Amino acid sequence: MNRSLGKMLVGNILQTAALRFPDDPAVVCAGTGRRYTFRAVNERVNRLAHALGDLGFAKGDVVAFLSSNRAEMVEIYFALARTGIVGLPLNYRLATSEMVELMRAMGASGLIHEAKFAAAATAAQPLLKHVIEIGGDGTAPARDYEKLLAAASPAAVEIEIDEADPFYFNLTSGTTGLPKSYVLTQYNNSTLQPMFQAFETSRKDVALTVFPAFGRVGFAWIAAAVMYGIPNVIANFEPNDVLRLIAEERVTMVNLVPTMAAMLMPAIAAAPRDLSSLRAVVFAGSSLPASIREQTIEKLCPHLYEYYGMQETGALVASTPEDRAKRPDSVGRAILFGEVRIADDEGRTLPPDALGEILGRSPNAVTAYFENPQKSAETFRNGWIHTGDLGSIDTDGYLFIRGRKKDMIVTGGQNVHAAEVEEIILRCPGVADCAVFALPDDMWGARVTGLVVVADGSDLTAATLEAHCRQHLAGFKTPKQFILQTEPLPRTPTGKVQKFLLVERFGKAAG
Repeated sequence: MNRSLGKMLVGNILQTAALRFPDDPAVVCAGTGRRYTFRAVNERVNRLAHALGDLGFAKGDVVAFLSSNRAEMVEIYFALARTGIVGLPLNYRLATSEMVELMRAMGASGLIHEAKFAAAATAAQPLLKHVIEIGGDGTAPARDYEKLLAAASPAAVEIEIDEADPFYFNLTSGTTGLPKSYVLTQYNNSTLQPMFQAFETSRKDVALTVFPAFGRVGFAWIAAAVMYGIPNVIANFEPNDVLRLIAEERVTMVNLVPTMAAMLMPAIAAAPRDLSSLRAVVFAGSSLPASIREQTIEKLCPHLYEYYGMQETGALVASTPEDRAKRPDSVGRAILFGEVRIADDEGRTLPPDALGEILGRSPNAVTAYFENPQKSAETFRNGWIHTGDLGSIDTDGYLFIRGRKKDMIVTGGQNVHAAEVEEIILRCPGVADCAVFALPDDMWGARVTGLVVVADGSDLTAATLEAHCRQHLAGFKTPKQFILQTEPLPRTPTGKVQKFLLVERFGKAAG
């Protein structure tokens, strides 16, 4: 390798921002009210990097961290990037026993945790050399985060880091069972710019990050805001808080899943605010129902962007408002360095408009799951990632998502795509959300089942839903059973419905 070539390293993103925009606002922490410039964030990151080294952590060690969305998450990610310590961000929605098992399985020897998650720290204590607490009152046995930073050097750390070095473990969404883990490298996380170019990001923007920072999407927004040198408001998703922050901080862009947007609508109606600063709402995680799209355009922001990819690939495809005008049902076209193609079961590329599996790759993509060779062999084949999604690409390169291969329901010998049925159900007045899945059936083999979340104030009935579906679908595609509820569907942090939980729940009820 030519050693004169520069490296794509995560730590360099913040270092460059601190050099170019030292006194510009970098992070606004909604939970604590703290505000930091790029210079201040860079100094705090250096202090944390030194503090971890002073405690004996070294390149290659694994340190877990557990926190809601707050400024310290920015500092932890960049400090790990500069030291070569491998991060293990934990989903705070997991049970304590699950968190402990993840720390054990990944070999974590340290934990940085927000005070309200102290139970996990206590349970994991036998595994760990050191525990650091954020936002505590000083009475816990853990080391205090702020005291460690105050005692550490603000100078830059000098540790040799390479592009291929592991940066952090990430967990997939787990829509079909327990999540899988893979390792993201420094390079994977330094190549985010094409995605944000597709959203027409500029130095005039103010970002709002409400995706959980423990996930890949959350960190992408953290890193991109630093890369562009723009303010990033870090907050946990709560509808009224989101609207208040947009108005007060003059936020211009925010990333949501459709469920979040739906939750914002009643809050907008209850307490109107000045949301005129918002120029872009970016959607990811699950398909965007037409009703939510229309409400978002009318009440929140007229300019919507969408992107498609799985956690293993990173973003592959994006749709701009101009794309939406041309192909309203498409998720867009490939972004810079993103590659997608449609293949048959043997991996052969299919012609335009043909239905097949979506294959993708990009500089953000990973190449294997952690210690899971069987699943790796299924997903990563011949230089492409097999997404498990069904779709087609038209002659102009627009990608259309048609559902999941595993979401194919075979009932009475007929194939039913769950996504097609869900799209029809979502058009019915009174439907807030839905999921279509299969339950065992003695006569049909599989019973097409529709679980529908009823909108507030609606008197929707199963009979109305059945009549609506029979208007637009073949009889064998119409769900043979409708289940109505008011509570939201179980979703992953990235907004995907965990259908395996629905099958477990309603399959047992039927049995």
